[in-house]
Amino acid sequence: MYRLRTPRCAAALRRKATVSGTWLEGEMKLDTNFVHGAVTPEPKSGAILTPLFLSTTFIQESVEKYLEKGYSYSRTNNPTVTVLEEKLAKLENGFGASAFGTGMAATTSAISATMQAGDHCVISDCSYGGTNRSCREFFTPLNMEFTFVDFRDPENVKKAMKPNTKLVFSETPANPVLSLTDIEAVSKIAKDAGAKHVVDATFATPVICRPLDWGADMVIQSLTKYYEGHNIMTGGAVISKDQELHEKVKWVQNVHGNIINPFAAYIILQTSKTMHLRMRKQSENAMAIATFLEKHPKVTKVVYPGLASHPQKALADKYHRDGLHGGMLWFDIVGGSAAGTKLMNVCQRPWSLCENLGATESIITACAVMTHANMLKEDRLKVGITDGFIRVSCGIEDTADLIRALEVALEQV
Repeated sequence: MYRLRTPRCAAALRRKATVSGTWLEGEMKLDTNFVHGAVTPEPKSGAILTPLFLSTTFIQESVEKYLEKGYSYSRTNNPTVTVLEEKLAKLENGFGASAFGTGMAATTSAISATMQAGDHCVISDCSYGGTNRSCREFFTPLNMEFTFVDFRDPENVKKAMKPNTKLVFSETPANPVLSLTDIEAVSKIAKDAGAKHVVDATFATPVICRPLDWGADMVIQSLTKYYEGHNIMTGGAVISKDQELHEKVKWVQNVHGNIINPFAAYIILQTSKTMHLRMRKQSENAMAIATFLEKHPKVTKVVYPGLASHPQKALADKYHRDGLHGGMLWFDIVGGSAAGTKLMNVCQRPWSLCENLGATESIITACAVMTHANMLKEDRLKVGITDGFIRVSCGIEDTADLIRALEVALEQV
């Protein structure tokens, strides 16, 4: 029996034929970009993974065509590193990205690209210990000025601004106390003063928050953490919102010679594909563990952005996507620093007592003697990092096993 074609059927018949290996039309969603962003099959073999280019130098066709292919020497650019940088820019919604050997290399390069002798920076009084040290002990002797303030209130930032302020440096959630910055408000303060706003969003990752979407000029990521996520490689990145900033950072990278090595870039290109899946499981584990600890009689305080008790919960809900609040939390227990130290000394596997965070393995860290030992003690205590401060990085293990190990440890203190 003959059927009259409906308009929908007719439109479907008019749709052009597709070819395997070509991309579906339209912009892909974030989860798809984690897997495929900036990556194309190798043209000669069809290999699905970006090749690892372990080559120091690149042959030029002629003097006249020098750099026509974009590569000359791997201190400046490398094909494997370029793909990682393009992927980072896509995931963070920036113009361009620069990938470094470590997160600290990224941090010092962001400062070097935006400040000179005589310039001033307003920076969070609670940040990664290496960031704090670099400002106090490396850049300050070079005649750069840093004012450390509490970023929980944007008014503190506004009051600290000076005519020579060139950079505002925030970290959200802050390492390790998990205080939050109102990115939109602080970005406006910086912009009104003609300064740049850089955000270290390592704890959040683009899965949870993209600061460039809220007015920030640059984002710093320690790729060692959630991007790599397997305790294999170190790396860092600065993602810039516009071309001018990106070119300044790339220039600094070339001068300092601190580009990420191609093998690390290759590994991070693979491990970052599952970051959105890992972050969801890590956030789920962190929420369950924080809820357990909050009810435990020996625990005096638990801080996690997903808890209703977090003092900046409204800000967390504004900036954190899909109800995810990350894999990091911290807590205090009855008995203070001595008890906290003992708990870390007796806590069994699957917890690991070590530095780093964001990995598939769950990690417990004594910040006072590990990650933040280089802070001045008075500054450390001022922001609440006591000797027994217990920082937790939740991995992807079974939730019940992680809680059971904490229960056993708490029974001993």
